[in-house]
Amino acid sequence: MPWRLPGCLGPLDWSCGGSSVCSLGGRMAQGKGTGPHPVLSPISVPLTGLDSVFGPIDEETGTNPWQMHEVRARVREDPTIAVAREQGVNVVILNQYYAPDVASTGHLLYELANDLSTNGERVHVITCRPSYGPPETWQPCPRNEVSPSGVTVHRMLATRFSKDNLLGRIVNSITFLVPLAARMLFRLKRDEVFLYTTNPPYLGIVGTMVGFLRRHRYVVLLHDAYPQMAVWVGKIRKGGFIDRIWHLLNKWMYRRAKETIVLCDAAKDLVCDTYGIDPDRVHVIPNWADGEFLHPVDKTTSEFANEHDLVEPYTLLYSGNMGLYYDFDTMLNAATLLKGENIRFVFVGGGGVRKRIEEEIEQRELDNALMFPHQPFDTLNDSMNSCDASFVTIAHGIEGISFPSKLYTSLAVGKVIIAICEAHSSLRTIVEESGCGVWVELGDAEGLARVIRELAADPERSRRMGQAARDLFERDYTLQACARKYAVVLDEAQR
Repeated sequence: MPWRLPGCLGPLDWSCGGSSVCSLGGRMAQGKGTGPHPVLSPISVPLTGLDSVFGPIDEETGTNPWQMHEVRARVREDPTIAVAREQGVNVVILNQYYAPDVASTGHLLYELANDLSTNGERVHVITCRPSYGPPETWQPCPRNEVSPSGVTVHRMLATRFSKDNLLGRIVNSITFLVPLAARMLFRLKRDEVFLYTTNPPYLGIVGTMVGFLRRHRYVVLLHDAYPQMAVWVGKIRKGGFIDRIWHLLNKWMYRRAKETIVLCDAAKDLVCDTYGIDPDRVHVIPNWADGEFLHPVDKTTSEFANEHDLVEPYTLLYSGNMGLYYDFDTMLNAATLLKGENIRFVFVGGGGVRKRIEEEIEQRELDNALMFPHQPFDTLNDSMNSCDASFVTIAHGIEGISFPSKLYTSLAVGKVIIAICEAHSSLRTIVEESGCGVWVELGDAEGLARVIRELAADPERSRRMGQAARDLFERDYTLQACARKYAVVLDEAQR
C-alpha cells in the first residue's frame, strides 16, 4: 500500500518487495524500487510561500507538523573541534540527488546540510529534480526552496531517462553537468567553498575544469572510487585509454582541491598513494545512521524474531543490499558446516546476487538458512534486532574503492559485528580495535563456523560486544559527530 506524504502529489511506497535495500547511513528504509527509501525529515519551504511539497509549514516554528524529527539546533561545545565564528562557512553542496529523492547519498547530504545550517554555516545546495528509483517515487518539488533550518536548494531540470539504458544514463549526466558547469562559471560570489561529491563519478572533475577558468575553493567528497570501481566490475579495462585519462583527470582534481573527504583509512591510502596527495589534506569522515530510530532492542521482544522462530536459536543476520561488492560464499559455506546445529542464518533484502543465494540454499538443502524480502520501513528496527550478530562484508579487491555503509546501521542496533573481509581491511581494524565484534578472512568458512559456535556458547561475550558496538556508534557514527568534522574541514578550505 503506497504511503503518501502529506502535501505530496505522488506516492512513496514503503511496502515490501522489489530489489532495493537501505544499507547506507541516514534514516532510510528497505522498500520497493531500485534504491533505498528514506524517511524524510523536515525538508524545505518554497521561496514563494509557506507551503512546501511536504505539507504546510507552521509559521511560528518553521517546521512541518507531520515530521517525525524536528531539525534541532545543536551547539558544538567541544573546543577542539567546534568552529566558533561570527559568520559560518558559505558552502555550496553539489550532488545529482537530494531529498526527497530516494537515493541514499541524497539523504545523507540533506541531513548534513541541515545540521551545518542549524549550527551557523550558510548552505546552498545545487541538485536535480528527483530521478532516482522508479518514477512513482519521484515527488514534485519547487525549483527553488529554503528549508526551516535555512538551507537554500536549487533543482536543475536535467533529463530523467531510465538508468537501465546506457544512453539514457549518459544523457542524464550531460543535461545535469553542462548547465551545472555554466552555473558555476558565472556565480558572482567569491567567498564560497564548493563540496563536490562523486555522484555522478566525474562531477568533481567538471568542477575542477570550472575552477581552471575561474578560481574557486572546493572540497571533494569521495564515496566510491572511480575509475577503480569501473575496472573492478569489468566496465573498462585496467590500463586502457579510458582508465589512464580518468586517472590523469583525477590527479588534477585532487591536487587542485583544498581538501578531500573519504569514508575510511583505506580510501585515504588509495587517494594519497595513487595521486600523490598530501595525507594532511585528506580527511577520514564516515557516513552515519539515525541512532534515535535505530536502537538496541532485546531479541526476545522482536516481533520478527518471534514470528519466524528466531528467539531460541543463535541467529546471524545479513540485512542489506545483496550485490556484487559483498561476499556471501563464506556465509553459505559456514551454514553448510553448521547444518543440524541450533544456529540460523537470516538474509533480508535484495540485489543482483539474491537469486543465486536462494538457489544455493535450495541446492544445499540449508534448513538453517532463511530468506526474506525487504521489510517495511516501520519494522526496520524490529527486524534488525531479531538477531544475535550481524554480518558486514566487503568483497576481495574492493578495499578502498567502496565501504560497506551497513556497518553504521548494524552498530546502531548494538549487535555483534562479524566482519568478513580481507586482512588489511579498514573494516577489520574498526571491529577489532573497538571490541564490537570479530573478524573472519574472506573464504574462511571453517573459521567463520568456529567463531559462530564460540559466540553461541558465550552469551555474555555477545552482550559485551553488542554494548561496545552501540558505544562506538554513539561516539563516532552519529550525524552530529560527523557534521562537526565536516565543519572543521570546510572551515580549513575557506581560509
